Amino acid sequence: MNAGVLGFVGIGRMGGPMCRRLLEAGHAVCVFDTDAGAVDALVAAGAERAASVAEVASRAATVLVSLPTPAIVETVVLGPGGLASGGVVKTIVDLSTSGPAASTRVATALAAQGIAWVEAPVSGGVKGAREGTLALMIACPQAIRADAEALLGHFGRIFYCGEKPGLAQTAKLANNLMGAAALAITSEAVAFGVKAGVDAKVLIDIFNAGSGMNTASRDKFPRSVLTRTFDFGFATGLSHKDVRLCLEEADALGVPMVVGAAVRQMLSITMARFGADSDFTSIAKVVEEWAGVEIKG
Repeated sequence: MNAGVLGFVGIGRMGGPMCRRLLEAGHAVCVFDTDAGAVDALVAAGAERAASVAEVASRAATVLVSLPTPAIVETVVLGPGGLASGGVVKTIVDLSTSGPAASTRVATALAAQGIAWVEAPVSGGVKGAREGTLALMIACPQAIRADAEALLGHFGRIFYCGEKPGLAQTAKLANNLMGAAALAITSEAVAFGVKAGVDAKVLIDIFNAGSGMNTASRDKFPRSVLTRTFDFGFATGLSHKDVRLCLEEADALGVPMVVGAAVRQMLSITMARFGADSDFTSIAKVVEEWAGVEIKG
């Protein structure tokens, strides 16, 4: 990887804080996003402005992308005026949750053009992106692994999944399924206890001291459900997309996802009730409405 100017496309909730960490580490970063306000904020922090995706790829040998859907990733990387059309780019690092199928397609197309593809989906939310405590699942050729890990170490802890495209994305989908499942079952368990008369905070404290402890009881409920803010920082639509991708890949592999299918259904209902842009902790609000209770600290 070239140690000169880095490129960054997609500087929203997750990409923005990660880009800031690169700037704070002393890297020169050329940025582009369809949100002009996001670009302005990072330019004020020291980033260089690009007028297009293609311009980023014509100025930076290594470009990072953090984008919401597989279709957008494919368009930004391979579409007309995309990163692959740039004259300088040699390595593209995908921090998005794109799924194994899309990631493999992109990796294959880029390899034919002599451009390396690094899968690096992240977990840990906006807080983790801001503080550099994300978990990064990485798949890339061994020849560029050390350079990739040196760069991505600014964002958190790295887990190398192998060389084959799709492996890191598979790990990320499995992780996100677990996270959504924990949120759904914790919502049901707490609503059950509250309906019977147990205080919601006491229940969460019990879970966290016992065998019921999970990521939702440890973090999401204290921060975003008991406080009634429902602002953890991850959209219901994105969570639904991740779980859907996971189930599709599992089906292709012949792996049953009975519980996973129920989690997808809960996210579908939450999205229909509160919208795709709602926070995915809104699952708890769906269960509250059904149970006729309010979960609060």
